[in-house]
Amino acid sequence: MTDWTARLAEVHARYAARRPESAALFERASKVLPAGSTRSVLDMRPFPFRVVHAEGARLTDADGIEYLDLLGDYSAGLAGHHPNTVADALTAALQRGWNYGATHTDEIRFAELLVDRFPAIDQVRFTNSGTEANLMAIQLARHATGRDRILVFRGGYHGGLLYFGHGGEALQAPFAYVFAEFNDLASVEAAFAEHTDIAAIVVEPMMGSGGCILAQPGFLAGLRTVADAHGSLLVFDEVMTSRMSSGGAQLRTGVHPDLTALGKYLAGGMTFGAFGGRADLMAAFDPARGGTLTHGGTYNNNVLTMAGGVAALSEVLTPAALDAVFDRGETLRARVAEVLTTAPIPMTVTGWGSMMNLHTAPGPVRNPADLAGADQDAKEVLFHELLERGVYTAPRGLMALSFAVTDDDCDRFVDALRDSIATLVA
Repeated sequence: MTDWTARLAEVHARYAARRPESAALFERASKVLPAGSTRSVLDMRPFPFRVVHAEGARLTDADGIEYLDLLGDYSAGLAGHHPNTVADALTAALQRGWNYGATHTDEIRFAELLVDRFPAIDQVRFTNSGTEANLMAIQLARHATGRDRILVFRGGYHGGLLYFGHGGEALQAPFAYVFAEFNDLASVEAAFAEHTDIAAIVVEPMMGSGGCILAQPGFLAGLRTVADAHGSLLVFDEVMTSRMSSGGAQLRTGVHPDLTALGKYLAGGMTFGAFGGRADLMAAFDPARGGTLTHGGTYNNNVLTMAGGVAALSEVLTPAALDAVFDRGETLRARVAEVLTTAPIPMTVTGWGSMMNLHTAPGPVRNPADLAGADQDAKEVLFHELLERGVYTAPRGLMALSFAVTDDDCDRFVDALRDSIATLVA
């Protein structure tokens, strides 16, 4: 068997030797930032590299090393680094001034574009992140139903305060939860049989942080049926899966939730979140329709996000472009699966469209429990081997293609993957 402790020491030393500037910056950062960063998912051993420039699908770090970026900022970077159309819109917006403390026209235009795209959204409100969007959707569901409990899935992630996975102390907003297993309708029905106070089912059509695990055929439709039968709401967390078509997973699958949470890339790379749904539910925020809920947020309609969103949805994130990157991802994942058949250790790839995840575990993968035996040390070695070949993925194996990734880039990745897994000698 491979001595993974020795291999990790080797790849860590090789990584550090090539990156003295990033090492020095990490030491400096660690004096003022816990763990040297302010976003836990970016932590890596022995230290993270520091980016000084980004363009298209390329990153350059402080030591001058260039990477093919297949991580796509954990799906937020769909439009690529520095899309010109969005950059022009941001520049124009800044020339008009910012921090209005008032309503303005771009928030109307952005909202109209979102409502036109997502079949289950009649009205929408903006937030600053997907975390906020999910929290607001949950609170709205509790208000609308008069119930407290939220059904979530083990291994799910709906933002920094709605994490239900493992590998560290869970950060959970203090709601009453009941847990079910992803892709297991029987466990959902059992939860409803035990609890009569479930306000909503909150689900990702494809688990993102949980490992790019796609809902199996019939699962989302089954959730719709169960929610309706029990007078509960169905909430889709489409922070990641909204990229799967111009109308997200709900358009591609034909299953429509009551409420939808959005985030990530839809404002062209600016900080963004939104939640929306049926008009009768969203009326809770409209005093003219008897609504009693308030929704604060100094930067909810900030000038840059609104301008970026209008430009991105109008000119960059077109239905044709979204379909093209979906198809490119499907093709790449099939090629990756073929390469993994030659791996010296059990490996599989999961995903949907332009997002996928490498796993050092055998398939099939229906829910996070199927990944319990994954060899995390081997996965970290694979991550470093890909980095050594100039390819950047997440340490956990996640990839999210951007529009800037080309067919040639995909070829380069497949070659790098083949070379990298050959080093994982069992």
